This record gives sequence, structure tokens and C-alpha cells, in this order.
Amino acid sequence: MFRIRKIHDDVSVANQQALRQVADIMRDQFPLATPEEIAKLPGQLRDPMKYRFRSLVFVAEDLRDKVKGFALFLHMPDLQFGYLEFISVAPGTTGGGLGGILYERVREEALSLGLSGVFFEVLPDEPHLLTNPELLPQNSARLRFYERYGARPILNKEFETPVTGAESNLFFLVVDTLGQDVAISRLKIRKIVRAILERKYGALCSEEYIAAVAKSFQDDPIKLREPRYGKRKAAVYEIPKNAQAKRIAIVVNEGHEIHHVRDRGYVEAPVRVANIRAELDKTGFFYNVKPRKSSDKLLKAVHDPQYVDYLRQACERVPAGKSIYPAVFPLHNPLRQPRDLDIRAGYFCMDTFTPLNKNAYLAARGAVDCAVTGAQEMLGGSYFAYALVRPPGHHAERRAFGGFCYFNSAAVAAHFLSRYGRSAILDLDFHHGNGTQDIFYDRDDVLTLSIHGHPSFAYPYFAGFADETGISAGAGFNVNYPLSEKCSVTRYQRTLERALIRIRTHQPAYLILALGLDTAKDDPTGTWTFGVADFRDNGRAVGRLGIPTLIVQEGGYRTRTLGQNARAFFEGLVAGRREYTDKMGVAVRKKTSTD
Repeated sequence: MFRIRKIHDDVSVANQQALRQVADIMRDQFPLATPEEIAKLPGQLRDPMKYRFRSLVFVAEDLRDKVKGFALFLHMPDLQFGYLEFISVAPGTTGGGLGGILYERVREEALSLGLSGVFFEVLPDEPHLLTNPELLPQNSARLRFYERYGARPILNKEFETPVTGAESNLFFLVVDTLGQDVAISRLKIRKIVRAILERKYGALCSEEYIAAVAKSFQDDPIKLREPRYGKRKAAVYEIPKNAQAKRIAIVVNEGHEIHHVRDRGYVEAPVRVANIRAELDKTGFFYNVKPRKSSDKLLKAVHDPQYVDYLRQACERVPAGKSIYPAVFPLHNPLRQPRDLDIRAGYFCMDTFTPLNKNAYLAARGAVDCAVTGAQEMLGGSYFAYALVRPPGHHAERRAFGGFCYFNSAAVAAHFLSRYGRSAILDLDFHHGNGTQDIFYDRDDVLTLSIHGHPSFAYPYFAGFADETGISAGAGFNVNYPLSEKCSVTRYQRTLERALIRIRTHQPAYLILALGLDTAKDDPTGTWTFGVADFRDNGRAVGRLGIPTLIVQEGGYRTRTLGQNARAFFEGLVAGRREYTDKMGVAVRKKTSTD
């Protein structure tokens, strides 16, 4: 068993360990790679502008975090192409098609970025270009493998020209157009070749050499070598034709309907998920992912184990169709818990309107599984993931439930992701995320921010004040933005921009967004008046951050507009992401023009 994980930086211990293993594989498998070339990899991840490309590392890890193979992919956003610098399995790793799986993951990434192709260099399979004939079978096998995907050497050029007379290793420039029916013009290939030579080999290649090689590409559009290794086979993994649009993994808590409280005034109803999903299906942005079971160990790292066990036991014992509402709150003597499960509910609860029933635990546990699955999809490279779940979770504290919330799904996902890099949680629900604040209040690896109605008038009433900023190591890493009962859209969006600036300074590898849609006009639990255009603008602002984001559904109870508002938010999110990518390309072009 293994997983493919995308590494953006070298901040976390897990990423540092993985990159050290990647360096070991490079030393073993690429004898031509210099020590300097291997050592600069962490710097490439940290400072993409220095190198004028964005580096992404894909690692295949087993369950013990042992790296079995890797691919180093360079994204050059100004010219909208990718360059595969290295791909290899670890020494002694055989079978299983791991190299193919890594290459397919690179192709999927390139398509999701809207690239015209993936370029890379391969030692030739033509005897007259080889100084060592013994390499011919190995080189032929490698080109045969890539030809399966339609990747072939470009003809009529002098890319194989040695930089110096002493150089004996020559390379084909190969392009994989990713199954797209696109023609690469002479002008574009010359720019691409120049970019590869300048950014990868600038210290070795003179300007005269670079200009001569780029000019040698005369065909317009470029021509590829005819297939040499028989009829092209279909790839084992076929990327969807519309993969560029399918940017968001959606994980739905399908079992949520079992948690249906029919008591008067209980607005957290199953129809919420159906309404949202019906609208999102119209966008074409999403691909479905089945939730995977997450471990109890992970859940109990966020919630008090005694609390988790109580919820499970209490819900199991409640008769079908019945609910327990806490009525006694024995907080004055926390060391002596009542024996009776009904009475003990108040020991773990913060209000009188969140019931325990037969299915509350199961539905809440399923929501956690969805959020963690979404986080795992992001580790694998999905830029956005959406856990469409109920019941919500952001009011659930380390050892208390309330506000319709039992387990804090967003917090569990954030804790899971924190092993692989700094994380931030931004709560956009109308109500303060007191549970999230409580869980991370003394931690500095997860920045928590909440924009909400002031607790002087809005639930939970006892938390969410601006002076609650964290304690111990977490001092300064909890930020609250309480707003007035009649908050204008302009003021809200200015506050959102302040929160996004704070997130940028934290430089998280991952953002977890607790998405509440109860800021909408006429929501029965809120007092603000946001409409479709406002949700679209909010989504665009978040997308412009350029941070991989897991969205976890929280509140939102006006079912007539719920789906439309969710759809607008995600439309804005995708548009903002596109703007961020365009901005990156402009930045690289400016950097190139000044160097």
C-alpha cells in the first residue's frame, strides 16, 4: 500500500524527511546529477521566483512514510508548460508500475493547470548518438514507455548539440501534449526551449548557444518523430477529457440522512445537502471521491478520548426515534461525573438544543471521515477539496458538543494536515467557531481565524471576542473578527481582506475553510443580508490566495437560496484561483525581463 503525495515546501518534519529520501534516490539513480543540483531542491520549493519556475515534488510513500519513488515537476506559468526534471523509483523497488503511476500523476497535474504539454529530456535510442552502445536497450525501453502516452521526440532541431566539446551525453527533447489536440507553434517552442536552457542550464550555456539551439526549431508547428515501438497503447490511467474544469474533489457524507431530528425548531435538516449538491452539479467543477474511514486515534488527538467514548456509548443506548436534550450541567465538580447517561450529557454539552440520538454519533463520525478524506486528496495534489457534510462541527470543542455540532471535522482535518506543513483555518460561518478556537488555542502550527456576529448577540455568546488571541505557544495565532448585527457587505469584505492578509503572513501550506452559508439574507439563524453576488466575491477573494484549500461545510439554513449561494461561492473560488495563476505568470515574466 502506498499513496502519492504532493510536496509544496520543506517546512514540516514530514516533508523534510521525504525530501532527504528523494535526495538519496537521486544520488543512487542519477549519477550525472551534481551534488549542487541535488542540494538545491529545498531552495527551489522555498523561492520559486529565484529560479523562475515553481517546483512540485510528488512522492510515492508507503504507510511508514518510506519514499518508494518520486517525480520532480517544474511549472513555468508564464509560458504555460511543465518540465519533468526527474522521475525514478527507489533502488530495489520493482514491479507494481510505480513509475507509471507517478508519471500519470504528473500528467494529471499538468492538465489541471491547463498546460499545453510536459517537456523532458531522454537519452537517445539511436546508436550513432551514443558513445556507450550498452545504453541502447535501456534508452529504448524508456522511450517506449513514454510513447505509450503519445510522448515523442521533437524533430528538426539541434537540441542534442553538446554544450562543450567534452560532453558525451546527448538528449532528445520529448513532449507529451497530454492527449490534447493542440499544435505547438514555432514561436512558442522557441520560447519554451529558451526558458528550459536559461532557467535550468543558465550557468552552463552561453547566450549564443541558447539562441542557436532555439533558432534551430524551424517547423511550424513542431513535428514529432513517428511512433517507433508499434501501435500506441492506451495509458493504464486515463485522465478525464475535461480535467481542466474538474478542479475540486467533493466528498459527501452520504450517511448524513440518518441524523434527522424532526423536533420543532430544529433547522439542521438533511435537505440542506441535497439542495447544495443539486446546484453544484451544474458547474462541472467537481469529481466525486468516496469517503475513507479515518482512525479513532486521529479523532482522539483532537477531542478528549473520554468525550469521544461517551458520545458513542450514549448514542448507542438512546432508543430509536428518541432524543436526549441536556438539562443538568454538572460543571462545578468535573471530577465526579453522574452515572446516568442522560444526566451526564450536560457534563459534555454547552446548550440545551443539541440532542443526542441513535444516529448523531454515526453521522458526525461520517462527517469526520469526509473531511479527512478531503485532506488526503489535497495531499495527493487536488488544489481544492470540499467535504459536503452534516451535522456541522465548528462549535464542537475538545470535550463538549453544542450548536448542532458533535465532532469538529475541520479541526480533525487541520490536525491531520499539520504534520505535512503549516495550516490555517478560516471560519466564515455567521457564528463564532468556538470549538476550533478551543482545540488550537495553545498551538502555533495551526492559525485559526473567525469572522462572525459579535458574541454579545450571536451564539455561542461566551466566545469570539477580539481579545481572545491564544495562550502559551499559541499566543497571537487565534484571531477573531466580531462584527455588528447589521453588518454591511462592504465592511465584511474589508474584514475578510484583513483576514486573508494575516493568512498570507502565516504562509500556510494548506487552508481549511469552515464554510457557513448562514450569512445569507433571511437565514433563520443570522442577521446579515448576503446575496449570490456577495458569496461569489467572497469565494474569489479566497481563491486569489493561491493556497490549496479544503472547504468543510458548516451552517446555512435558508434552504430556498442555500444551493445558489454555495454554487456562487465555488464559482468565485475557481475564478480567483485562475486569477492567482495568471498573476504568477506575470510575475515570472517580469522576473525574466529584469534578469
